[in-house]
Amino acid sequence: MKAAITLLSLLVISSGYFLNESFAEVSENQAFLLEGSGFAVTEEAIKISEIDLGLSSQDQRGSTINFVVEDGFITLDDEDYVISNLQGKFLREGKYIRLNGDIESSTDSDTSISFFGRLVEESKDGSVYGFTGRITTSDDTYKIIYTTKLSTLSKIDSTSKSVAPNDLVVHILKYSSTGGISGDIVPGQQTTGSTLGFFSHDRISVEPGTTIKIQNDDVVSHSIISGKENYGDRHNPFTPDDRISTGIIESGESTTITFDDAGFYRLYDPDYPWMKIVAYVFPASDSLTFGTTGNQQGN
Repeated sequence: MKAAITLLSLLVISSGYFLNESFAEVSENQAFLLEGSGFAVTEEAIKISEIDLGLSSQDQRGSTINFVVEDGFITLDDEDYVISNLQGKFLREGKYIRLNGDIESSTDSDTSISFFGRLVEESKDGSVYGFTGRITTSDDTYKIIYTTKLSTLSKIDSTSKSVAPNDLVVHILKYSSTGGISGDIVPGQQTTGSTLGFFSHDRISVEPGTTIKIQNDDVVSHSIISGKENYGDRHNPFTPDDRISTGIIESGESTTITFDDAGFYRLYDPDYPWMKIVAYVFPASDSLTFGTTGNQQGN
């Protein structure tokens, strides 16, 4: 088993050299989502591990750009570790990623990680990195092997800092409450396993103070609030944080919300908690960014 793991590690590490000689395009004041999966290995066991982190790039010095981890989780089999204090660096303008700091779970608050990633390949949709490193818990040390995707948000350059609220619109898509199909609607119950999007944009990045419009194109009413995601808890997936609350938005109606404070927001509909938006709110020097998934339904 050791030989197989060593060989796999070498393939992940070396693949960056053979597949791509370029590097990811990263810069200051950008928002990223790092998501992927792999294995956490000890002498005794191999556990499945997932990673899902929201990153905000900060200052740049030479070819190095610092970033902070705003929110997210790492799993070891069925145990979820949330972010305690994580930070890192994009090295050589994104060709490498270094990530380290502390994470914690409900049973283990003394856990640290040290990861190093190499760019494997990139496309218009994002960049693929191979990660190796360690997760150190109070009981054991795991060697990790991940394949991850780093995605950023497409930019819309604005000619003025004063952008009218109606210029930034997020549509609640028709039949999103039933997973994209027509039928009887029961609040809190998703009727299909569809992977289609429920909003016209489900990942957005704006500056503090920005106002956006929420337009309800669905056949039922919705409300959007912000909260902390409780990873792995199917019965109580979110805990409201009282930062954003739209009230009821009737079918065909709209409302506006303003992101007053910088930070990381998770927006969701409490009646249909699979409908959620990730919002990164932090200063940008010369542009607003507005992202979209590739899985949109028609309006």
